[in-house]
Amino acid sequence: QVQLIESGGGLVQPGGSLRLSCAAAGRTFSTYAVGWFRQAPGKEREFVAGISWSGGITYYSDSLKGRFTISRDNAKNTVYLQMTSLKPDDTAVYYCAANPRLVRSKEYEYWGQGTQVTVSS
Repeated sequence: QVQLIESGGGLVQPGGSLRLSCAAAGRTFSTYAVGWFRQAPGKEREFVAGISWSGGITYYSDSLKGRFTISRDNAKNTVYLQMTSLKPDDTAVYYCAANPRLVRSKEYEYWGQGTQVTVSS
């Protein structure tokens, strides 16, 4: 069992940055891949970025690559999503999810509750 808690969301101006954290409880977290997803009002939940259990492999949404960076610290049981040059279209609830395999789909075994990110002036 893996429990995930996201934090770091909030209100930010266009062009600003935020770092989201996904803290996990569970002894085996370091063996799981982790993905970040987001869901804007009225839209489907979409893949943002993913990282393998070791951190050696990362995937990004093509539209976000270059602005967002995923990383992990297994000693702290935490995965991060650094977001820069934020735009109003990045406004969404951001979720982290854990799965034995790194995939781009929504087929992740465990999900957090989400953290709201609002980009507005």
